Amino acid sequence: MPFALLKFGLNDDYPYEREPDIPAPRDLKSHYDVVIIGGGGHGVATAYYLAKYHGVTNVAILEKAYLGGGNTARNTAVIRSNYLTPEGVKFYSASVKRYEQLSNEFDFNIMYSQRGQLTLAHTDATVRAFRQRAEVNKHFGGRTELIDRQAIAELVPTLNLDPADLPVLAGLWHRDGATARHDAVAWGYAKGATQRGVELHQLTEVTDILKEGNKVTGVVTNRGRIQCNSVVQAVAGHSALLARKAGFELPLVAYPLQAMVTQPVKPFLNPLVSSSALHCYVQQTSRGEIVIGGGSDPYPLYSSRSSLELKESLIAHAIEMFPFMSEMRLLRQWAGITDMTTDYSPIMGLSPVENYYIDAGWGTWGFKATPICGWTMAELVASGGRVPELIQPFALERFSHFRQVNEMGATAASH
Repeated sequence: MPFALLKFGLNDDYPYEREPDIPAPRDLKSHYDVVIIGGGGHGVATAYYLAKYHGVTNVAILEKAYLGGGNTARNTAVIRSNYLTPEGVKFYSASVKRYEQLSNEFDFNIMYSQRGQLTLAHTDATVRAFRQRAEVNKHFGGRTELIDRQAIAELVPTLNLDPADLPVLAGLWHRDGATARHDAVAWGYAKGATQRGVELHQLTEVTDILKEGNKVTGVVTNRGRIQCNSVVQAVAGHSALLARKAGFELPLVAYPLQAMVTQPVKPFLNPLVSSSALHCYVQQTSRGEIVIGGGSDPYPLYSSRSSLELKESLIAHAIEMFPFMSEMRLLRQWAGITDMTTDYSPIMGLSPVENYYIDAGWGTWGFKATPICGWTMAELVASGGRVPELIQPFALERFSHFRQVNEMGATAASH
C-alpha cells in the first residue's frame, strides 16, 4: 500500500480538498439566455454542448425531481443504430460515434461497452426484412449484416435456437450495438456543463410558459418566475402535457415501458439478444445481472409503476430463449413513461411558438440518441432557430405534410 494513502487514511488532519462535481444549489436568476426544461440526459447534453462549443453559458436546466431521475434512470442502457430508414440510420449512427468518444470527452468513465446486438428472425418475412435493413445500414455507415443459424450458435452458444413453435431462421447482427452507464452519461454531461457556468436547478418544476403574442418570454416555476430568450423542452413522457402549457398540441401518446433485472450470475452472454416475435430482449451487465426488457404496455398511462402481467410475460419469453434462466431470481423491476409518435420517430426542432424548441417523441430509444440529440439541439438554439440538416426529417410539421419517418418494427422488441 502506498505510504501516502496509508497516511491519509489514518490522519484526520491530512489536507485534502476536492471540488464537487455538481455545484451546490443556488437561487434562480431573474433572466437566462436559455432555459432547458428537463434535467435528463438530453437536457444536460444540450446545455453541455451549448456551453462548450457555442459559448452559451447563461443557461438554466430546470428539473422537477433530480438529475437523470426520469427515463434516463429507467432505461436498459442500450446503444445502437440499426434502424429502418436512411434518416434514422444516419441520425443514430452519428450518436454511436459520439458515444465511442464520450469518456475521453468528459475525462470521466461512462463504462461504454461495444459488444453487438443480435436480433432473431423467426419467419421468412422477417429474414427478407432484415436483409433489406442490413443493406440500408451498410449504405449509411453502420456495421450490420444478416447471419445464419450456425453463426448465431457461435455468437451465443447458450441460446435456444428452437423456442416453442418459433425456430430461429437467421439473425441481424449489429456490431455497433453497445451499452453504457446511464447515470454516468447524465452525470458527465451535467458536470461538464456546470463547470462552464450552466446552472442546474433540481426540485424546480415548471408550472407554466410565459408568452407575448406567439413568442416565449419566460417560465413560471415552483420557485418563481424566470425571463428568458428561448426555451428547450426535453421532458420525455410528459412532453405533450408541457406543450399544452405553451399553447400547442404534440401528436404523442404516453405508455409505460417496463424492464427488470435478475440477481448477478457468472458471465455467459456478451451481445444483447432480442426477438420481436417474442417481444423480449436480454442482455448481461458488467456486474453479471441479466436485464430483461420488451415492448411498452398496451394502454396509455402516465405512470411508472410495474405490473405482474408484464413481468410474467417477459420472464416467459426470456426463458424460451434461455431455458436455464428459469432458475434465476428476479432482483428488481421498474418502468418509465414513453412518449410515442405514430411513426416511431422523434419530434425535434421548431415549434409553433417562436424560440420554443422541441425535443420529444423518443418512445423507447431516447438514451441511445443522447449525444447527437444534445449536439443538434445546441446547434439549433445557438443559431437562433436554423435547423441542422440531420434533424430536419424529424420536424413536427411532417405530420401535417404526410412525410412520416416510419421506424415501426425497428425496436429491439416490437410494440
